Amino acid sequence: MKQCLSAVSIIVSDYDKAIDFYCQKLGFELLEDIDQGRKRWVTVRPKGATETQIVLAQASNEAQQKLIGQQGADRVWLFLQTDDFYRDHKAMLAKGVKFLESPREEPYGIVAVFEDEFGNKWDLIEKR
Repeated sequence: MKQCLSAVSIIVSDYDKAIDFYCQKLGFELLEDIDQGRKRWVTVRPKGATETQIVLAQASNEAQQKLIGQQGADRVWLFLQTDDFYRDHKAMLAKGVKFLESPREEPYGIVAVFEDEFGNKWDLIEKR
């Protein structure tokens, strides 16, 4: 038997703002943007990724709006793994991605925390 985590949803305030951030600033691929009438089905994934994707889910009520940027309870909960930390860190800085710390060397790899447009905390990480 084979299983994998195929998708994770991130609650966002606006589909187009989210597509711009993830595709323009992070360089993700836009996989789907399907108008379903009352909402859209929008998926993105990092270039080179083959199995896992992100569903960008626009908040549709007050309870969901309160969770924008807080799905990880103010902790890093998303991890963007790269094969070249310094290349991607430099490119992300040049595109205006907000890093919350300088790169640091850890026993498991090189890492720095950044924040998306909605307040979600991510690790950019190159594993050893």
